[in-house]
Amino acid sequence: MNILIYLIVAAVIGWVATMIMHDNSNLLINIVVAVVGAFLAGYFLSPIFHVGTINDAFTIPTMLVTLLGAVILLAILHLLRGRGPRSG
Repeated sequence: MNILIYLIVAAVIGWVATMIMHDNSNLLINIVVAVVGAFLAGYFLSPIFHVGTINDAFTIPTMLVTLLGAVILLAILHLLRGRGPRSG
């Protein structure tokens, strides 16, 4: 049951990240972006902010750090694809 909750939270965080970055991705991509973003955030952002990610617990600060990691991941993917940042 915990994995189902984790995937639902990851999907929502990934969806919010794609809305922030004006990306049109499907639900599976949203989940992948959030999960990889959580690991990215855990490695780079957690030591800076002294907050875990959704891999540790489901709290507002951990969700925000995970969202930031997902947004950073999407920005990196946009740069690698050559699309650059989009203006809204």
